[in-house]
Amino acid sequence: MKNINISVEHLNVFYGKNQALHDITLDIPAKKVTALIGPSGCGKSTLLRTFNRMNDMIKGARIEGAVRVDDENIYDRAMDVVQLRRRIGMVFQKSNPFPKSIYDNVAYGPRINGLGSRQELDGIVEQSLQRAALWDEVKDRLKHSALDLSGGQQQRLCIARSLAVNPEILLMDEPASALDPIATAKIEDLIHELKEAYTILIVTHNLQQAARVSDYTAFFYLGKLIEYDKTRKIFTQPEQTQTEEYVTGKFG
Repeated sequence: MKNINISVEHLNVFYGKNQALHDITLDIPAKKVTALIGPSGCGKSTLLRTFNRMNDMIKGARIEGAVRVDDENIYDRAMDVVQLRRRIGMVFQKSNPFPKSIYDNVAYGPRINGLGSRQELDGIVEQSLQRAALWDEVKDRLKHSALDLSGGQQQRLCIARSLAVNPEILLMDEPASALDPIATAKIEDLIHELKEAYTILIVTHNLQQAARVSDYTAFFYLGKLIEYDKTRKIFTQPEQTQTEEYVTGKFG
């Protein structure tokens, strides 16, 4: 694999005495979509949260091993976690717009990073909403509350909010699980477009979605990485019996 963006090396994650991830090693390529699949409780979301150090916020969480972004170990003591989270955006399962206007939701990140010029902010808001395929739907009501948007629009607004701080990497934790099929299709189309500019990792329980949107797929089971390869191979010619049983619906 060329152009590795994230390297995970012998990663173990513990919550107190419970070990959630066991000796995970994998390389995530730049400007591709990598899907993390597996049954509930297998460690997918835990792994996703290691990439922007959100596990730091969980009491009793402990990490062994290394996670490198562009060859820099993000668990080094000298790492600026605030700066790291600017580089790595996160979109959650449930859309979480702020109780502010559409404009202020997108402008929030640039503002706290010191951008105050109205002209600059206007440009960033428009560009971010366009990248999130939402601009045409909201351009005439930017001062309206974000909470007035539909569920699918709110999720795309959250994506726009992440894009506004110009990240390198986008983490998506079940971004379409609460959406109807039409809104889900829009999110999936958006993921295809965004990978031209961003490295994207998506956690999903929906195997059809993983097959549709991702270039690479990692299958986890009981906190272990069972198999990781190009998505087409994982779904058509998996090497491990467990992988084959999961993707064909024999368990999960």
